[in-house]
Order: sequence, then structure tokens, then C-alpha cells
Amino acid sequence: MTIGDSLHLRTYDTLWTTLRQPADRLIVELQRERLVSARYLGRPANAGRADMNTQRVHTNEARDDVRRLALSDASREATTPAMRAQVDEMLAGLDRLDEIRGEIDEGVANRLRAIETYNLVSDSIYRMHYGLAIIDDIPIYQQSRVVISLGYAKELLTREQAIEAAAAASGGMTDEERKLFTQLVGNRRFLIDQALPELDTGLRQMHVNLITTPLYQRLRLQEERIISGARVTARNQRVWQVASDRLAESFQKAQTEAGNRLADRAAPIADSILARAVVVGGCGLLAVVASILISLRFGSRLARDLAGLRQAALDLANVRLPRVLEKLKRGDDVDVTIEAPALTTTGRTIEIRDVGQAFSTVQQSAVEAAIGQARLQRGVSQVFLNLARRSQALLHRQRTQLHSMQRHTTEPETLEELFRLDHLTTRMRRHAEGLIILSGATPGRAWRRPIPMYDVVRGAAAEVEDYARVNVFPMEDHALDGAAVADIIHLIAELIENATVYSPPHTSVTVRGELVGTGFAVEIEDRGLGMAPDRLAEINERLADPPEFDLADTDRMGLFVVARLAARREAKVTLRPSPYGGTTAIVLIPATLIVVPKDPDLTLLAEEEVTPEHIILASLRRGDQNTDKPGEEGS
Repeated sequence: MTIGDSLHLRTYDTLWTTLRQPADRLIVELQRERLVSARYLGRPANAGRADMNTQRVHTNEARDDVRRLALSDASREATTPAMRAQVDEMLAGLDRLDEIRGEIDEGVANRLRAIETYNLVSDSIYRMHYGLAIIDDIPIYQQSRVVISLGYAKELLTREQAIEAAAAASGGMTDEERKLFTQLVGNRRFLIDQALPELDTGLRQMHVNLITTPLYQRLRLQEERIISGARVTARNQRVWQVASDRLAESFQKAQTEAGNRLADRAAPIADSILARAVVVGGCGLLAVVASILISLRFGSRLARDLAGLRQAALDLANVRLPRVLEKLKRGDDVDVTIEAPALTTTGRTIEIRDVGQAFSTVQQSAVEAAIGQARLQRGVSQVFLNLARRSQALLHRQRTQLHSMQRHTTEPETLEELFRLDHLTTRMRRHAEGLIILSGATPGRAWRRPIPMYDVVRGAAAEVEDYARVNVFPMEDHALDGAAVADIIHLIAELIENATVYSPPHTSVTVRGELVGTGFAVEIEDRGLGMAPDRLAEINERLADPPEFDLADTDRMGLFVVARLAARREAKVTLRPSPYGGTTAIVLIPATLIVVPKDPDLTLLAEEEVTPEHIILASLRRGDQNTDKPGEEGS
């Protein structure tokens, strides 16, 4: 233990004299006021008023004394911030006295409420007692908390007195009062049974002498009679009153004596600790001087060794590992023995060499883990690609068969069902293309010639499940380079679908497009609930700089696909709040991909509503066939 510990032990005596002793005196006065107030509420009007007013004066004097000492400089210096919080809580609890007194004087408080309010005030004081009992000497700390628990047992006894006094004055105890009385008796006995074995011999004997007297046994018998609901005679009430008064007084004397003994114990312990601290401090000073001399002798050599180790570690962190990670990112094969050689140090001490070896082990483990992660990522990407290619082949055959059935069908209902299947197949094809994009490859769809932007946007809308809610406004007569059509359709379709999913079903999604200074801008606006500014900023950052795809983050797969497609075509995708409360997605297609169409057959009927049927019929009129193969056109 240190000099600080010694001084902390000395504050125990200060806390005892400035806070705990005055608080104990206040508890006694509160117990008396609770008793006379309970009798006053149980008697006829104004009977016992003088006794209650006299006791209030005594209580106020004790309360003022506690407040004055609690706010004194000696008290503040002896308490920690945590202790001050407990003291402040206790002072705030004392304000409840004025509240319950006013209710009693106005006749709006029954006796049970009055008793429980006084109980709350006492509880705040006992919580402060527990908070102030914190001390570095474990035996004194343990004994202090046990003594406080026995003091609380005495508090429970006085609460029993208040309930019995009110019942005796009014002629009987209510069911709620008997229930509370029973709880108090059980809690008091439990506290005494638990606390006595933990006291040391001297402190225990004082309390054992109390509970082994015939007076205490008579008290227990009266408690059992009250709990059972048996008739309590006037003589029994007098026996109870006399026994409880004497025992409460004896408990209080034992409490005061125990507290004084513990305070007396702390002072000599603090003095002995102070003496030991001086001796140990002198020895420590000699040891420090000796260590300084030794450090001066060996410090320069260690400094050179550590400088070499530091340089080697910096080379590992700033040169070697970044070079290895860059190769892994490009997909190059990495040989651990070549790219992560053992860290060489020139240290002459075993510890320095051991640290260097530890750095080498960490380096090799990190590189091996990165290689394994890269292989796993490539394997997963290959699985995505294989599954998507197979799905593409099946979906292509299915769409070919659907187109054939549409051309040979004349019944409107059957044709409508075929169109719905074709729309569903188109959406399935987009999801398959999403897997291909996640794998790092490019989808197979392509167009040989430019496609009008209006048709591109309507084709994207046709790939959305809730396409009937999408309103595509007429656009300027500009076309998109055929090589980029598939990617832009997919990109815009993902954004339109996101707008329909995250907006109410009764609202519409509007899509507009126009030529701007740096390209062609497409705006997708929904009328949903919008997004928080921080969430919007996070998504825009991901769209501008797409991160590596995380297999655990499947909820943002569509966002990743959009970012990948935009990066591939050098397009810019930005989200911003909509004036209608929703979100507006802006796709800026670079001017290098925009061309002026020369073939009039490329333009669809702008005044028609965009549906999957229009997209299919327009393709049939042009004679195009969707082959889903590189270099060929798709619808």
C-alpha cells in the first residue's frame, strides 16, 4: 500500500465525523417523526399534533446540521466524485420531508403513504452510508458494510413500530399494512442472520447480546401474533411498544459503538502504512538510482538494436506487405517464401531476435491468409459465373420459345399470359446478369448499332416487376452506343426497381432524360420516405468508388452491381433528396457513348405506354432477335 492509501484511510475518520455520525442522528430523528406522524394519522383529528410539531423541530435541526456538514470543505475534500454523487442524492431525498409534511397537514395523505415516504428518505441516507464505506482496507470495509446492514435492520424495526402505532391508534391494521409489516419482519430477521456471522468477535458479541435477551424473544412472539392476524389486546400492544422501544435504543447504541471502533481502527492502520511507505519509498529510490545507472550502460546498445528492428518492421509494413496485397488484388500468384521472407535483424539480445522472429511469423500468416482469401474469392466468383451462364442459356431458350409462341398465338388472353411470362423471364435474365457482374465478367447481351435513349430507358422499365407504376417521359432524339446498351439498361433497371420497392405502391416513379453539357442525364424520381443524410452520403460514396464485393453484405448487392456497371462505362450515379420527399437517382452517361441515330426504324412510338409487349413488338418490327451472345443484338 502507498502513502495515498494511508491518507485515504485517514479520510475514513473524517467521513465518520462529518457525514456518517450526523446522518445517523438524523435517521434517529426521522424514525421518531415517522412514529409520531403515524400515531397522529391513526387518531382523531388534531390528537397528537403538538408532539408531531415538536418532533419536526428536532428533525429540522438534525437535517440542517447534515446539510451544513455535507457542504463543508472538509467533507468535499474527503469524498470522491462517486461519493459526492451519493451525498447529493441523499440531500435531494431530504426535500421529500416538506412534501409529506404538507400532505399530512392538509389531510390528503393516509398513514401508509406517509410511512412509505419517510422510508424513502431513510433509504437515501443508507445508500449514502454504503457509498461512504468504500475503503482500501478490506477488513475495515467488510466490517463497515456489515455494521451498516445491522443499522438498516434497526431501521426496519422502527418501521414496524410506525405501522403498529398507527394501527393501535386507529383500532386495527389493514390488510396492506399487515402485508408490509410481514415483509419488514422477514427482511429484518434475514439481515440479522446474515450479518452476525460476518462480524469479528468484538463487534458480533454486542449484537448477539441483544438478540439473545428475553426482551427480543417477547418481541418476536408479538410479531408472530400480529402477522397471524390474531386479536391484539391493549396489554399486548404495551408489551410490543416497550420491547420495540428498548431494542431500538439498544440497537442504536450498538451501532454507534461499532462505528466508533471502526473509525479508531483506521487511524493506526493508516499510520503503520505511512511508515512502511516511507521505508519502501527509500528502498525504491535506491533501486531507481541503480536502475538508472544500469540503463545508462546498456541503453545505447539497446537503442541501436531497436532502431534496426524498427527499420525492418517499417520496411515490412510500408513496402513488402503492400506489394504482396497489390499482386493478390491483380490476381497474380504469390510465393510466400519469395514475397514474405523472414525478417532479418542485427540485434545482439535474445529478446530483440525473438521480436524479429515474431514479426516474420505474423508476416507469413498475414500473406497466407490473404492468398487463401483471394483464392476463395476467385472460387466464389467462378461459381457465380458458371451458374449465371447456365441460367442465361436456359433463359435464352425460354425467351426464344416464348417469342415463337407469341407469333403463333391469336387469342388475346393467351397472348397476355405469354407477355407476362416474357416479362418474368426478362427479370430473371437481369438477375443472372447481376451474378455475372459480381463475378467480374461481362454479360453476353450486346447490340450492333446505337439504340435511342428513349428505348433504352423503356427497356429498363420493362425489366422491373412493378413496371406499370413507371412513367417514362419523352426524351430528345439521341441514341446510346450499342456496346453500352446492355450495361446501361441493367443499371437503370436496378435503380427503377429500387425506386418502386422503397416507395408506396399507390405512387408513381417518373423517369426523365435530357442532353447536358457532359453527356446524357437520366433522372429516376420516387415519392417514398427518402433517406437520412448520412445514409445518402454513404451510398453516394460507394457509388463513386465501388468497394470489393463482400459476400456477407447481400442486402446491398443491387447497389454493388450499379456501382460496377457505372465504373465500367465511366458513368456517374448520384442520389439526392427529391422535392416530393423521396429520392432522385441521377445517371450521367458520358458524351462518348451518345450518338445521333440515323436509322428512323430505331425509334419506338413515344406516345405509347411502356410495357414489355411494346419492347418485344418493336424488336420484331426491326427484325432483331435477342441471342444473349456477345456481338449480337438483344431486345
